Amino acid sequence: MNSGAITTRVLAGAPVRDAILAGLKDRISKAGSPHIALATVLVGDDAPSRKYVASKHSIAQSIGIESVQIELPEKCSQEELEEHVSRLAHDPRVHGILVQLPLPNHLNTEAVLSLIPAEKDVDGLTESSLGRLMRDVPGHIGCTPLGVLRLLQHYGIETAGKHAVVVGRSTLVGLPLSVLLARKGIDATVTLAHSRTSGLEELCRSADIVISATGVARSIGVSHIAPGATAIDVGISRTEAGLVGDIDADAVNGIAGALTPMPGGTGIMTVACLMENTVNAAVMQGVKV
Repeated sequence: MNSGAITTRVLAGAPVRDAILAGLKDRISKAGSPHIALATVLVGDDAPSRKYVASKHSIAQSIGIESVQIELPEKCSQEELEEHVSRLAHDPRVHGILVQLPLPNHLNTEAVLSLIPAEKDVDGLTESSLGRLMRDVPGHIGCTPLGVLRLLQHYGIETAGKHAVVVGRSTLVGLPLSVLLARKGIDATVTLAHSRTSGLEELCRSADIVISATGVARSIGVSHIAPGATAIDVGISRTEAGLVGDIDADAVNGIAGALTPMPGGTGIMTVACLMENTVNAAVMQGVKV
């Protein structure tokens, strides 16, 4: 525990998640509870994936979104999987489609994702969705990057004119998050860092906001965080000590002005942002919500 004078503010995900879900439920109810449907496609019997999908359906139903679940055996063929996804893509009563990843190794993930229309891509993973993000046109933003933004907004963390360093350049988190934070209206000055970045510690210390999404346990420590900076942890690693994040929380406590816990921070935001995307998808397809 650092003995510095700063009291580090904890940016817990649960209050933000709950506020988003309550807002969506109220919005759907006030619109007269129109039909909105989220479809998930689960291949195989992976227990964590099954649990995660079940959670999505439970939350969807709790706020007034119908859930449709397609379950396929581990050894299903590419053709069979694509047939199901294509059917959902052309079904006007299905507004959002989520293919639970990762798929078994024998299946071509990109070929499957390419079948999802941009309007229904509530996970924000397809080329079309990423292209829309780059061009700043209406579309769906990946649930993890969107969750980080919603956390910052909920807790009043200023982004306009601030320097944000995003560590990690994956197409799931780092890359889209960098583009999102630089968008007009959010207006951060963003540096995207990665494993080949030289002088990472100094670079991070120059930032008002440090966001790490590498999955390298406790790789961001005291030498990376300037006093008073906001530290957002998106990485997660399983260690002998349990689940830990990219940021060494004990070390930066008392230095960072604000810090997301791990677990309990950014990770639990994703389902709420999935529901936000699903409602927006319905609107894009003509549903009045």
